[in-house]
Amino acid sequence: MASALKNLSDYNEADLPSAGELSFGIVVAEWNARVTHALYEGCYDTLVQHGAKEANIHVVQVPGSFELPAGAKLLVDAHKVDAVICLGCVIKGETRHNEYINYAVANGLVNLSMVYGRPFVFGVLTPDTEEQALDRAGGKHGNKGIEAAVTAIRMASLKKSMKGGKSKIGF
Repeated sequence: MASALKNLSDYNEADLPSAGELSFGIVVAEWNARVTHALYEGCYDTLVQHGAKEANIHVVQVPGSFELPAGAKLLVDAHKVDAVICLGCVIKGETRHNEYINYAVANGLVNLSMVYGRPFVFGVLTPDTEEQALDRAGGKHGNKGIEAAVTAIRMASLKKSMKGGKSKIGF
């Protein structure tokens, strides 16, 4: 598998727009806190590194990944944000609960994106094991929280650029 070969969180910082004029929401699941808090740290640090003002980053915690869409809706109703990043981790385990949770969260976030007209970023790890989760939460495969922040910056910037009637193809 390709992920075994590299840090997946690498990106070209020069290609990323400034987050200085943007505001963000971050919703973090408490379940699997060792993993989700590492995702949060990577996400938050990346937003600040790229110019987001700490006062423009609103954070809430929810019990688990299943509650991420509801927490995201509550956050966006309470704060004017340009993008919402949802961070969670659903480890497969012995049953198929992960399939139901992951589908519900992804579907909920897509619906919120369509209703609110802004990005709701799926930053939920869906590993088979805790080791795989830790590898993707600051371990050997990078930090998916960083990737979620980069996605939020790009998508929020895209939305703002479209308001001005201009668009730029990113390749």
